[in-house]
Amino acid sequence: MTQAQTTGKAMEDNDESPVTDPEIFAGHEGGKLAVAATRPISRPRDLSVAYTPGVAKVSRAIAEDASLAQRYTWADRLVVVVSDGTAVLGLGDIGASASLPVMEGKSVLFKTFGGLDSIPLVLDTTDVDEIVETLVRLRPSFGAVNLEDISAPRCFELEDKLKEALDCPVMHDDQHGTAIVTLAALRGANLVLGKDIADQRVVVSGAGAAGVACAKILREAGIGDVTVLDSKGIVSRGRAGLNPVKEQLAETTNAAGLTGGLAEALRGADVFLGLSGATIDESLLGTMADDAIVFALSNPDPEVHPAVAARYASIVATGRSDFPNQINNVLAFPGVFRGALDAGARAITENMKLAAADAIVAVAQDDLGPDRIVPSPLDPRVAPEVAAAVAKAAVEDGVAG
Repeated sequence: MTQAQTTGKAMEDNDESPVTDPEIFAGHEGGKLAVAATRPISRPRDLSVAYTPGVAKVSRAIAEDASLAQRYTWADRLVVVVSDGTAVLGLGDIGASASLPVMEGKSVLFKTFGGLDSIPLVLDTTDVDEIVETLVRLRPSFGAVNLEDISAPRCFELEDKLKEALDCPVMHDDQHGTAIVTLAALRGANLVLGKDIADQRVVVSGAGAAGVACAKILREAGIGDVTVLDSKGIVSRGRAGLNPVKEQLAETTNAAGLTGGLAEALRGADVFLGLSGATIDESLLGTMADDAIVFALSNPDPEVHPAVAARYASIVATGRSDFPNQINNVLAFPGVFRGALDAGARAITENMKLAAADAIVAVAQDDLGPDRIVPSPLDPRVAPEVAAAVAKAAVEDGVAG
């Protein structure tokens, strides 16, 4: 057994019995976050340094040179996890307050895997311009924005407006975190099968936040072709009723010119990527190309059960921890934001996302197999490697501070 396998086994040899409701609620009671002081205050002198009168000198210095806030406050290393509660997990539009446990959990993951301080910020508005204005006003208090669980197509407009309005990294994780990890998993699967991404056609079921972003990063990575489906069928040029996001998607995907539904899309396809929650008739998987790859990522219920998909596909992955090949965003976002902040980046570029995907699969390079196409989400090597690759890409792209 290699060192990497030993590390992964040690992380995963935990009690795998189903968690109970009392255990879940007890684990959330009082919230999952707390503020901890980085300097002890046990003497009058400590108080004079940390607060008045000493703190006035620091504030005066920052007033004269705003860049000093990066050194003397936590803002430059603080990620705000922002949601309006309109697309929370598989629960839908449940509102800001109900989304808070999820955002707290995301902040815990930032700290645990990326070493970054993070606070949840749930907003009681679904107006894109109001959210933008709120974050612009709060900009002195944070260093980066992680958008989370915001419904499509509003999420695209919101992210674009925030990128324009703010001089710091902004990323909608439901879009780009999913896309980064999906690309990493596809690269890992192709290394196992000896295939080239340029020769493959991927079918993406779902044209929401994750589906659009996955289609984009796959094109950036040089995929042969991408066929995207929404609830009405293949997104294609000339199809009536497309919104502006899907119109643009139709212009940049489906080089094969396919029309129809999932049956037409899957025939001869190399990869299925499920991001919609719609179930698949297993007979359709039998029409895919040899050595097919199936990523059924809907949670908690994959589009097709992995055992069923394995009858037709050489490699199968899901978003769940109780099946092999879990494709989990925690492989990406802690390292992406850590790398961006380490570099003092003003934005997160496409090249930085591609670098993150390459770094993820590189961690698992020596231990790849049909049941291991990406590292474990708990592998402590992942975030530092991703951060280093992202920071390097930020310098190359000219967005580093």
